[in-house]
Amino acid sequence: MSKTTRATQALQKAGIAFTLHPYDYDPAAESIGLAAATALGIEPRVMLKTLMAEADGKPVCVVLPADREVSMKRLAALFGAKSAQMMKPEAAERLTGYHVGGISPFGQKRAVPTAIEEAAMAEEKVFINAGQRGLLLAVRPQDARDLLRARIGPVVA
Repeated sequence: MSKTTRATQALQKAGIAFTLHPYDYDPAAESIGLAAATALGIEPRVMLKTLMAEADGKPVCVVLPADREVSMKRLAALFGAKSAQMMKPEAAERLTGYHVGGISPFGQKRAVPTAIEEAAMAEEKVFINAGQRGLLLAVRPQDARDLLRARIGPVVA
């Protein structure tokens, strides 16, 4: 497994400190994020999943704890949109350049507006996909927010 991805390169270029955490990826897991948290022995609240959605038809990225579900109403409101819906997996892969199960908010082929669940900002560090299945990175949530120029707000249901 390569430990260099577009996500890790983006963090390195920005001078952001992070650590890598490989784990055994299980494509059959009911929740990839929860399986990753279990594999690494970390709390689900610090294991953040990356989802791709559309707000009024425009692509957006949302990062939230693995044990929570996104509220489309709250996500739309955070972006000043009337509605939001999940992006189809094929469209998410085309847009980001990553495979589902390995989508990172960092180093996507095309940068899109990003939202991070506000509760994640209270953590010392969070774990986010590093751009490939079975590889996470740990980073300070403030550094993730700054690099992504993310909007912070309540996005969980």
